[in-house]
Amino acid sequence: MTVLDTRALNRATLARQHLLKRSDTSVPEAVAHLCGLQAQEPQEPFTGLWSRLSGFRPEQLDDALTGRLVVRTHLMRRTVHLVTADDALSWRARHDAMLRQRVLGTYRRELAGIDMDEVAAAGRAVMADQRPRTMAELVQALEDRWPGPPRRVLGELLVAALIPMAQLPPRGLWHRTAGVRNLPLSAWLERDIDPLPADDADPVGRRLLYRYLAAYGPATGADLRAWCGLAGLPAAIKAAREELVVFRDERGRELFDLPDAPRPHPDTPAPVRFLPAFDNAILGYHDRSRVIDAPHLGLSVAGHRTVLVDGRVTATWTVRDQQLRISSLRPLTTLEQKAVHAEAQALTAFLDNGIEHIQLDDEN
Repeated sequence: MTVLDTRALNRATLARQHLLKRSDTSVPEAVAHLCGLQAQEPQEPFTGLWSRLSGFRPEQLDDALTGRLVVRTHLMRRTVHLVTADDALSWRARHDAMLRQRVLGTYRRELAGIDMDEVAAAGRAVMADQRPRTMAELVQALEDRWPGPPRRVLGELLVAALIPMAQLPPRGLWHRTAGVRNLPLSAWLERDIDPLPADDADPVGRRLLYRYLAAYGPATGADLRAWCGLAGLPAAIKAAREELVVFRDERGRELFDLPDAPRPHPDTPAPVRFLPAFDNAILGYHDRSRVIDAPHLGLSVAGHRTVLVDGRVTATWTVRDQQLRISSLRPLTTLEQKAVHAEAQALTAFLDNGIEHIQLDDEN
């Protein structure tokens, strides 16, 4: 069985994530291919798409959001993601149990004795008038019936687990600051959520597996679970196994992949790329060593924006006081410094927020 080393996995990830070469695809097509973009920080997906798409303009994502082709919703790992409308409706039912379990796992004591189905029915009844509401407004309508849980806990239960919600624009639009207003997904998208089929082979999970591998493979079953948060996927992997190719990594673990997916040569040059906070290319795996070194793993979950040099996390970046500041995690060669600076200049032009100076703090 072919063994893929860390560099081979790195180049495969970059190719699948449109980070080896910017793609000419549309924003909805890119969001679909990437299986969504993590978006709890509303402005971060714009940088993620700029680093992946040639000629990307912020209004293209704005148009996709206001045109209801792309939607903000709680989905994978109970985190706010941008996903296409089709994927939101197709995937939501498969994520329902996980979303409930994660809220209950976080607030088990506060929610003890609460009938989840009763709370869900009451919440849907309030939202039946199709009026967008903040979480606080929804809780206010129900707190007399459930005075026990803290308002924040009851609100998270309703909007992040029990009722499939869309977070409406202007939340998440370019250079806009707006609070969260919620509307049920089916009302916002004017289509019903796909029911979960009663099938032991888990067809929805199987489709998730194929889509994940197209954007993240080759990968282990643990990587798939870490990305979506779903534990019950062995049946999907078993059903799809004969249609997949199998490799091993340097530690002997099985890696699954689509037969015709790109797996570039490990020596393929990788350009400098600036990534937003919580980027897919880092958080999409249980084992993130293909992209980030062990001493820096904390950066991936702490919301640091990162810079890829030769395909690996090599620096962090911030924007403050009209300055783009880049802090390297290892010494950069002269050629690497020039490449980082050139991409930083392009980034400042894209961000269009008055950046006047680029500061590179190199360990040299």
